[in-house]
Amino acid sequence: MKLLRLLLILILATNAGLMAQPVKGFPVRATIKNGILEGVYDIKSDLQVFLGIPFAQPPVGPLRWKAPQPAKNWTGIREAKKFGPGPVQGIVFGDMGARTESMSEDCLYLNVWSPSRNNKKNLPVLVYFYGGGFVAGDGSEPRYDGASMAKKGIVVLTVNYRLNIFGFFSHPELSREAPYRASGNYGLLDQHAALKWVRENIAAFGGDPNRVTIAGESAGSISVSAQMASPLSKGLIHGAIGESGAAIHPTLAPVPLVQAEKTGVEFMEKAGIRSLAEMRNMSTAEIFQVYQDSKRFGFPTVIDGYFYPKTLPEIFTAREQSQVPLLLGWNSAEIPGMAFMQGQPYKEENYINRVKAEYPKDFEEVLKLYPHGSEKEIEWSATNLASDRFIAYSTWKWFDLHRKHSNQKVYRYLYSKLRPLMVDQSLTPGLAGGTNRNAQPGTKMPEPLGAPHACEIEYCMGNLALIKDYAWTEDDHKVSATMLQYFANFIITGNPNGNGLPEWPAAEPKSTDPPVMILDTESKAIRAKHDARYEFLNRAYGNN
Repeated sequence: MKLLRLLLILILATNAGLMAQPVKGFPVRATIKNGILEGVYDIKSDLQVFLGIPFAQPPVGPLRWKAPQPAKNWTGIREAKKFGPGPVQGIVFGDMGARTESMSEDCLYLNVWSPSRNNKKNLPVLVYFYGGGFVAGDGSEPRYDGASMAKKGIVVLTVNYRLNIFGFFSHPELSREAPYRASGNYGLLDQHAALKWVRENIAAFGGDPNRVTIAGESAGSISVSAQMASPLSKGLIHGAIGESGAAIHPTLAPVPLVQAEKTGVEFMEKAGIRSLAEMRNMSTAEIFQVYQDSKRFGFPTVIDGYFYPKTLPEIFTAREQSQVPLLLGWNSAEIPGMAFMQGQPYKEENYINRVKAEYPKDFEEVLKLYPHGSEKEIEWSATNLASDRFIAYSTWKWFDLHRKHSNQKVYRYLYSKLRPLMVDQSLTPGLAGGTNRNAQPGTKMPEPLGAPHACEIEYCMGNLALIKDYAWTEDDHKVSATMLQYFANFIITGNPNGNGLPEWPAAEPKSTDPPVMILDTESKAIRAKHDARYEFLNRAYGNN
């Protein structure tokens, strides 16, 4: 029994270490609008760290499915030394490794890493929104950790926002309740509330409210495009970084309010829920279980006449978006070619038939844009088609709209570094991050063609050391240092160039082959070679 007790103590101590917060230091305090916070001065990183700061009231009880309300004041000193609860979600993309201790509807918390000491003021600010398809994600994930970026002289924040049914559910009764006569978009409104909090409070951490850059990957990148488009966030952001994704058809684009409301009504009917009042009285677990049983992948964002007055292309074409510098790009192999081939081998006949099935009137043009001279070329073309249709095209369209309809600098990249092998070969990477246990141990996975979706996050945020799943090499650390510095330069100056990095030219509004920075072991800028693919998809999707 003594041995068993000792083993339990060791296991608990190990788990506690894995969940540990940055506490190697001494207390520091900051006074914000709502009261006094006590965080930690981390002696190892030479940073001030404040975790789990409420930026809005808990969206629970009568505030469930309502726009976020300003946080209430507190008396005394509030500890900000551990991450707040994460948003309610299932394991959708694998274990993403959140460092929070729990999840809850009460999830509207943010985290701050600040280099401010000796009364440093007016530092640039980065606000990072996590990805996960609006159904998963957490601001406490190690890959989003703000310490490495903060060491560049930037105040860094990660922000939680509501997800899935709690963040994007729409219903006619909810629309009638709202003062702006619409429903849904609560997760996007949470992000907006965080940006308002930054404007009011970031000076307490040494940040300049007039030097705020927003960034994100996948759904986080879609969120950045949405905040740029929304009239609500004008004046709150001064730069934007998008990594793989924009709110443009076919990538999680907003739908008309009537359509979203209809989706909500049908969801309740299929679940056997008779009224909104009944649903409001359900517990978090009951609602989540009903949502999980529905097999839905979240709920759409909404053209609500409030956050989204129009589609993103309409807003940008009218030059109504936030006129700020933009840095954006995508990865060289966002999603495997099998997503297009539907499991069929990379044979010429199979590939041609799939192209004809998807583009019966334009298959000859598609086959020229995505050629098929060999099995390897077919694998690349299928990968490019799958990736473009999934997320690369929408990001390109955002790039194209802003360079043509703003007077701001726009910088584009293609992230191409192959990720190294996993340390544990029984694990496989999740699509949006995290890992899954291989269902067939010993099965050799296909060799990657390029950089998959979400793999660049830990590189650009300088967090390879915090991600233990991969056998990082010297080349990986080199790419991370390059990408981190490019991003830091952009956040500080609105221009990624400097610090001896390869020159990254901005895209000219009228250029037919605007430059793209290839981010790899040897990074370099080239003229665009494949934009004809996106021009074709632009016509196919009707986003002209």
